[in-house]
Amino acid sequence: MPSSELTGWTALVTGGGSGIGYEIARELAARGSDLVLSGRDVSRLEASAQRLQADFGVTVRTVAADLCAPDGVSRLWDAVAEVPPDILVANAGAGLAGHFETLDRERQLDDIRLNVLAVTDLVHRVLPALRARGRGRILLLGSTAAFQPGPFMSVYYATKAYVLSLGRALSEELRGGGITVTTLCPGPTRSEFFDRAGMAEQSPLKRLGLMATAPVARLGVKALLKGRREVVAGRLNLLGTWFGQFLPTALVLRAVAFLQRPPT
Repeated sequence: MPSSELTGWTALVTGGGSGIGYEIARELAARGSDLVLSGRDVSRLEASAQRLQADFGVTVRTVAADLCAPDGVSRLWDAVAEVPPDILVANAGAGLAGHFETLDRERQLDDIRLNVLAVTDLVHRVLPALRARGRGRILLLGSTAAFQPGPFMSVYYATKAYVLSLGRALSEELRGGGITVTTLCPGPTRSEFFDRAGMAEQSPLKRLGLMATAPVARLGVKALLKGRREVVAGRLNLLGTWFGQFLPTALVLRAVAFLQRPPT
């Protein structure tokens, strides 16, 4: 049921036109938050904005932004800086599957720009506004990939380890000041991510089963509003990240490699 918990708040959701980002936007809109959705696909952003406005009666703006571009974050921030958001959802992210040395170099560097540089830049830009208000929420999209290295998706796993580390550190730096930082760590999720990453349909990782985006988003928003430092989506995923901390690194690496090794 819609509520007024976040009435008067505005949330900026990167990658908000589809997937987990769109479902997070729905959860926030259902609680009364106005929205700014950003992404590269303008038609998808506009369609998502219209649905959210019709379903929840909130104000939804869209900002076309390529956060991989050198000026992408600056352009996005210029569009919202006059009335900065109360909530930042740094959801936009990408990854590539395959052998590191044969994957396109520029696409891998774009993944670092999007998953690491853009996230860092946006958080740094929004914090002064949140400090001035004395309140705010930041949700970073991490991954269960953050908890171990990932052969055959090495750059993606490394970037998500950065996101988790950044979120943990900032949650402590900001503790007690009315601003919280939460890192949401989904496992494999039913979205376009796998297709964009180039993962084979017969990948063992896919066959293990994928979570739907809506429950992942719901869990993340609940954790965000409670001010939790981090949350892993799904009990099996939580157990996997926990057990992985105690297993020998060589064993973990071989298990991940088996799940993600591209077909020969």
